[in-house]
Amino acid sequence: GVTSRSHPPLLGAPAPRRPRVPLQSFLLPLMALAACVAFFVSGAATGAGKAGLGAGLANTPRTAFTAGLARARAFVGRAARVGTAVTAMVGTQSTARAAAFGWSKPIGLLEKTSCLPGRSAEIPDAPRQDDKHFLLGTPLYGPFPEDMEMVSLGMGCFWCSENLFMRMPGVYSTHVGYAQGETVNPTYEEVCSGRTNHNEVVRVVYDPKKISFKDILKVFWERHNPTTPNQQGNDRGTQYRSGIYVYTDEQKATAEKSLAAYQKVLDERGFGKITTEIDTAKEFYYAESYHQQYDAKPGSRQYCGLSPLGTTFPKETL
Repeated sequence: GVTSRSHPPLLGAPAPRRPRVPLQSFLLPLMALAACVAFFVSGAATGAGKAGLGAGLANTPRTAFTAGLARARAFVGRAARVGTAVTAMVGTQSTARAAAFGWSKPIGLLEKTSCLPGRSAEIPDAPRQDDKHFLLGTPLYGPFPEDMEMVSLGMGCFWCSENLFMRMPGVYSTHVGYAQGETVNPTYEEVCSGRTNHNEVVRVVYDPKKISFKDILKVFWERHNPTTPNQQGNDRGTQYRSGIYVYTDEQKATAEKSLAAYQKVLDERGFGKITTEIDTAKEFYYAESYHQQYDAKPGSRQYCGLSPLGTTFPKETL
């Protein structure tokens, strides 16, 4: 967050006093201006901002407005670092108001007691139980066939990661959601606030007779940058952290071995340390319906915020 700063008084005689204008009358316009500036000068504008407009156009009438609104709110959240800079200039009171309006955002994972509580019921915009995969035509919800296996992967924006795995032969179904956090049944806006500890993930349901876990890991490592903590490209926040969330002990052992193998490759190429977390999968919460298979839908604008390093994963070492 931003630490408030006190400013020294101006030198010389003060100007005649004018009627005091309430802070809220100009703080929010300043915030809006900051968000507009961020829209045009940041890479997030071409990604999250424009993709959000695409979401509103790409979906059915039932979800079009919700999609556009949520993406717009998400962009405002990503512009918060500009907004908080403005609050620093106008002092302590404005910083407090910024926090009240939700403009401050933590930069790391929170203690459980500091996370939003969530809700007991599933979010209203979640996919319906009978919804099918937009591209594959398979179920989004289980139970899945007994011979299928699953893994959840965090590698930045889940639109981008799902677009990779749902097109791989041998993948039965994919769906995006929120995982490894504390908030129960979170919304997209809550996850973007940084106060849920959730990660944006794609859960991949695959047939191990047709595609191996090693094949999935190869795509995972090669198609994003695992060395940037809580960031992927222009997308910043704990919900964009790199992670492999497994369902079996065998998967976990393979994932850990793959990390060591890829780190060796990165060391040889002069890249940094991998920050990917490998953990047992916790509760998975489906993201809103309009997020599912987003990049496969007409009008999606094919947003991709992934930033691969251009290195090859040595699958043969596993």
